[in-house]
Amino acid sequence: MMKEKVEPKTLPGFMELMPQDQILFDKMKNTIESVYSSYGFYPLDTPIIELSSVLLAKAGGETEKQIYRFNKGDNDLSLRFDLTVPLAKYVANRSNELIFPFKRYQIGKVYRGERPQKGRFREFYQCDIDVIGNETLSILYDAEIPSIIYDLFKKLNIGDFTIRINNRKILTGFFNSLELNSKVTDILRIIDKIEKIGEDEVKSELSLLDIDSDKVSKIIDFIRISGDAFTKIERLKNLGITDEVYNEGVNELETVINNIKARGLDSNFYDVDLTIARGLDYYTGTVYETILKDYPSIGSVCSGGRYENLATYYTDKKLPGVGISIGLTRLFYQLKEAGVIKTTDSSVADITILPMTENYEYVYKFSNLLKRFGVRVDTAFLGKFKQLMRYADKQKTPYVLIIGDDEISKGVAVLKDMFTGLQTEVTLENIIEIYNRLLK
Repeated sequence: MMKEKVEPKTLPGFMELMPQDQILFDKMKNTIESVYSSYGFYPLDTPIIELSSVLLAKAGGETEKQIYRFNKGDNDLSLRFDLTVPLAKYVANRSNELIFPFKRYQIGKVYRGERPQKGRFREFYQCDIDVIGNETLSILYDAEIPSIIYDLFKKLNIGDFTIRINNRKILTGFFNSLELNSKVTDILRIIDKIEKIGEDEVKSELSLLDIDSDKVSKIIDFIRISGDAFTKIERLKNLGITDEVYNEGVNELETVINNIKARGLDSNFYDVDLTIARGLDYYTGTVYETILKDYPSIGSVCSGGRYENLATYYTDKKLPGVGISIGLTRLFYQLKEAGVIKTTDSSVADITILPMTENYEYVYKFSNLLKRFGVRVDTAFLGKFKQLMRYADKQKTPYVLIIGDDEISKGVAVLKDMFTGLQTEVTLENIIEIYNRLLK
């Protein structure tokens, strides 16, 4: 009796790509890594599995419900749900060995048991950078982050974008000036949703907090202050608000914006946006969101900010930091859905060798030579010539190298351009020169 076959299906919320799409995904990931490292960030890789007591030290509420948690022997273990908590553990554990400010990037998979739906994933790549200080961290690092975002999205070449920048101290201080100190967290949470729910719904939700209509109007007028980044800062300075936290935030934001300008960033790509609060409570100063201008419905594609103490659950040391994160899996999916990026006919090989002989030593001489000069080579072992050509055609390889017994007897091979059909006889002595000439 034959054993029943198991259906080869993938769990919902886990992305698997066809090879051509995987090439695109990897190019995006490699571009991000290249930009991160170009700014002097060290690579970091932490375990996917951690002790639950370590990983969940800070978690609670909805986050804890989404954790993949299990027991193995006597160990209570969990899969990491972000890259920030593992970073906090790492820095707290090695703070006496690390050089501060500690600049690290990490690109890796994280896991959250969210309800599967279109565009939401349970396993996904995050691409993070953070700069961690020991006791203090210069505000100038807050100005470096937008420069990194700018370079990154320019190189990804996925359209125009805006880096929206704010400082939570400005909002907190403003609400303090309205004597709304006890409601700051709730107000920030509501304002952060303004693009999703609209101004009228924000007013409605603020009213539910028992904030009178006059103060609600002042809040809306405040977050709608207009002008370019520098004009907005001047208007913030001229409001006559004396709250210490507010003025500290305005001064920090002015320093950040002035240094972004000094770095030479095109002002069309960044702005001050007083609605940006970031929902996470641990952001305390500068905050960032990045929006693709032509695809605002995608939402923020890169976000983050400044926090005062990264590792408070693990150490008494004060470890302030600033960083950003890109949810690459979700971003890639949404860009594909929106048609911003398309699967190309790119091949993983520059040349496919088609052996029509059993003299493989001769074949391998060409293969080894090409690879030595950085040419990506695929050798197809399929037998019949039609099969070999069909394979190369489907792989969209730009060139094939045909080697049969006739070619071997003459000490040559035939290099064929698969797009023009042009065929050229080559030898081991001249193939690199001829191939490079054809590429021009």
